[in-house]
Amino acid sequence: MNNHFTITINDDNGVRQFNLHQIMKKAILYVIFFGGAVTLIAVGTILYLNYAVDAIEQKRQTMQKAYMLQKEKNQALDDSIKQTHLSLIEKKKKLDEVSQTLSEIETLIGLAPQEEMTLEQRADITKLNSEHMATLMQFIPSGSPVEYNGVTSGFGYRIHPTLNTNEFHAGVDLKASMNTSVYATADGIVEWSGLHQKSGYGNLIILQHNYGFRSYFGHLNKILVESGKFVKKGDLIAYTGNTGMSSGPHLHYEIRFVQRAVDSLGFVQWSVKNYKDIFKKEKQIPWQSLINATAHIKVPQPTQTLPSSQLALQSQER
Repeated sequence: MNNHFTITINDDNGVRQFNLHQIMKKAILYVIFFGGAVTLIAVGTILYLNYAVDAIEQKRQTMQKAYMLQKEKNQALDDSIKQTHLSLIEKKKKLDEVSQTLSEIETLIGLAPQEEMTLEQRADITKLNSEHMATLMQFIPSGSPVEYNGVTSGFGYRIHPTLNTNEFHAGVDLKASMNTSVYATADGIVEWSGLHQKSGYGNLIILQHNYGFRSYFGHLNKILVESGKFVKKGDLIAYTGNTGMSSGPHLHYEIRFVQRAVDSLGFVQWSVKNYKDIFKKEKQIPWQSLINATAHIKVPQPTQTLPSSQLALQSQER
């Protein structure tokens, strides 16, 4: 058996031959095969790694975008939570203010707030009582008929300024210069309008109100309403003067309940702030019956308290 093979090399120096053993031949072939295999594996590995790196990069970019999007959503949610928190704080502040205001109103109208009651329930009850107050003060004389500057003569016995005799004064004389505006202090019908010759009232207006009340406005200079006309609280009805048995310009203001004169000053000073005071001052008036009778009556648009009434109340507080 021939275990050799010859390698012939032909160059400028001539022909040279090399004899190689067959085992060496196989070794070289194995080396070449192994090197090719390694090369193929390396190329495949490189291609696979490049593909994997591209896939990982794409996934990384996708995850980065998702992360940024989630971050933006989280920021928006955080901003929304902060805004909601601030809004809740503001609403709580407003609710506290409403509750405080409601408590003040409840105190004014004599309601005792119940802890188990909601703010809405308290508001409903306060509204009902406030509406009832507005109804009474719309139908019953309240507030000053002129800009309040004090009283020159009160209710009760006194020395008459012109007759110089001890006479019962059925009303109050309110300070007012000539031609001061006079307003109706409650809704009513003009019962009398003109010169009253049977008394010393001079030019007189008598308003007939609901539930047995009447109001008298005496010593007027000019009358603006006629008998039989309906007037609402706050309507301008006359201007003050010095007619009749009067020693100077002023307004004689008188209130009667079922033809009996009552102290008008309490009604002049009557307002929401001292709503219950009148019930204590005028005990001969059946207030409870009146309140029960008007409990379900509501005035759609009650007249606001006359500005002069606030002055009267401030004067009373002083």
